[in-house]
Amino acid sequence: MTGILVYAEASGPEIHPISFELLGKARELAEKLGLEVWSVALGYGISDRAPELIYHGADKVYVYDDERLRDLNVVAYKNVLVELVKEIKPEIFLLGATPWGRSLAPRVAAALDTGLTADCIDLQVSEDGKLIQIRPAFTGNILAHIETVSKPVMATIRYRVMRKLPRDPSRKGEIIVCSVEKIDCDGIRCLGKVSERRINLADAEIVVAGGRGLKKKEDLRLLEELASVIGGVVGASRPLVEEGWISKDHQVGFSGNVVKPKLYVACGISGSPQHLAGMRDSNIIIAINIDPSAPIFRHADYGVVSDLYDFIPKLINYLKERAGKSVETKMM
Repeated sequence: MTGILVYAEASGPEIHPISFELLGKARELAEKLGLEVWSVALGYGISDRAPELIYHGADKVYVYDDERLRDLNVVAYKNVLVELVKEIKPEIFLLGATPWGRSLAPRVAAALDTGLTADCIDLQVSEDGKLIQIRPAFTGNILAHIETVSKPVMATIRYRVMRKLPRDPSRKGEIIVCSVEKIDCDGIRCLGKVSERRINLADAEIVVAGGRGLKKKEDLRLLEELASVIGGVVGASRPLVEEGWISKDHQVGFSGNVVKPKLYVACGISGSPQHLAGMRDSNIIIAINIDPSAPIFRHADYGVVSDLYDFIPKLINYLKERAGKSVETKMM
């Protein structure tokens, strides 16, 4: 039997959460297509984490645990994955649309002479048993439904758009320890990490985001204060990033981060399709905008038609007063 192969992205011994999301979706697709779910993990010191892939839905896990794979060398990883795919011949190969996955996946697809659909937000099975890959197109104005005729069908999936299965330690599966005689790096050598992301917006439980309603860069401090009071992080729409007001780590939208927080506060954001593609699945959306016809209100659970410069300071003061009263009550 052939299967759906999921690349389990890892940095050191830790597996990226997107790997478990992909396994959950692969499990759903496999049941419809009559396939197995396979996973492959590469790195150094990764063997001990392989059972987690079984617990989250894999039937079979291929593990390449080699000191020569300690560094994330895209050429070395590409060569190992290409050889595995040629050997086991999966029907579908899924990778995360993370910065690393976006670098690795096209190289693998080119070496395999197959197609690649990038940045998918959903995968479905058609009535005739074909995999349909769904991704935003034209900056999120439409959703393209794509069917790939080459094999394996390759796609990268955005983080936080799929639902992982509950961890099940009772699941059984096969772990296959693989070895590589030669790891060809083509002369590429990792010199170390140059920078780290300042925040991990995709994992935030509370996001306070600003848009064109802000008048100047310094006004982001208002959002920072609100985020600090409610335990959140600051996000931004694309125009603020393009103006250089805030780094791209904070961008929410089709060309930035997809977020799925418990609470999303949109401050002065009109609600363009590009932005909505990145936050529409938030549990609770609060929109603050002076324009009652702004599209964001159609997606918000709670809407405040007000100038953010009037409303947010009052909200911050109210929250601080409530927090102070709560502390006083506990001390009594």
